[in-house]
Amino acid sequence: MTASTVSTASAAGEPHRHPQVDPLAAVRAPGDPPWDVYLTGTVFLDIVFTGLDSAPVRGTESWARGMGSSPGGVANMATALARLGLRTSLAAAFGDDHYGDYCRDALAQGEGIDLSASRTVPHWHSPVTVSMAYEGERTMVSHGHAPTPEEQPVPDDPPPARAAIASLTPGTRAPWVARAAAGGTRVFADVGWDDTGAWDLAGLPDLAHCEAFLPNAEEAMRYTGTDCPRAAAHALTEYVPLAVVTLGADGAYAVDRRTGESAEVPAIAVAALDPTGAGDVFVAGFVTGTLAGWPLADRLAFAGLTAALSVQEFGGSLSAPGWSEVAAWWREVQSVDDQDPAALRRYAFLDDLVPDEAVRPWPLRRAVPTIGFRRSA
Repeated sequence: MTASTVSTASAAGEPHRHPQVDPLAAVRAPGDPPWDVYLTGTVFLDIVFTGLDSAPVRGTESWARGMGSSPGGVANMATALARLGLRTSLAAAFGDDHYGDYCRDALAQGEGIDLSASRTVPHWHSPVTVSMAYEGERTMVSHGHAPTPEEQPVPDDPPPARAAIASLTPGTRAPWVARAAAGGTRVFADVGWDDTGAWDLAGLPDLAHCEAFLPNAEEAMRYTGTDCPRAAAHALTEYVPLAVVTLGADGAYAVDRRTGESAEVPAIAVAALDPTGAGDVFVAGFVTGTLAGWPLADRLAFAGLTAALSVQEFGGSLSAPGWSEVAAWWREVQSVDDQDPAALRRYAFLDDLVPDEAVRPWPLRRAVPTIGFRRSA
């Protein structure tokens, strides 16, 4: 595996001083689609409170030790993909309020995400989610109004892309998924909780057009009627070629029906500050490795690593790590005395990916996710 480096944009619109890795350098060729990944969905303004000692109690006031604002919703996934060096196109609706302007600027100017398929909806206020992180979990309160069918940003024909990521909704068909797959786009899918309680794979009609399905353990077991997430992964391969089941603190397990290969990688133990967006970062890491042609176990390890790095920061989209964070982590763990050699070998593939010049001192300091500061003159 080899990679080249290109510059990337910072949150202020200025080029980063350090190089960015192009994980697909070895597979790029003339005539490739303009985008590596296409996705669509709802962008929220996320307001995240961290440092709560416990869940808020009715009738009392709780004080949080940390707070930030950042684009959320589908922006979590889009940002994670862009920071890993993938050319990312997002179709989303943006309100014409200050929140919408902030989210659009943060994604287009700050992260270099293509928004040509997106649109601004007049007189529509941006959806907002308030997230409270405590005890390794989170509680969210959201508010928003769905755009009318005429205002939906999803194009009839999605742009050409190597891959697309779809968030499946039980009982709902998204026509763009079949069109993308018919055009040669490799579709990766996750799924939310089935509020209907049916847990019927027939209720996910777009799964038939997907290359990979990435549910969590509880979702996988409910959909397959199994009591073991690994057995659930194998059962899911009757419906999709590649099944990846996340196991929380136990890591992830995957099965590829086409090759007969399976792999399991344990999670990296970290002190979690805010789990917001960690699942999106995991998917972004796995898609990156898949498009680059890495072995299945390496893809799982990289996805788990990026997710682990993300939960150590707060603010869903802005907590997504880039290659500098990956490089700094890799150099740091190698310097620890008495490090488990087997654990180090699991991530040795990073040596071929991370150039020395991408390394920055550890621990890193990232931009504070906020919506209030003015730029200095």
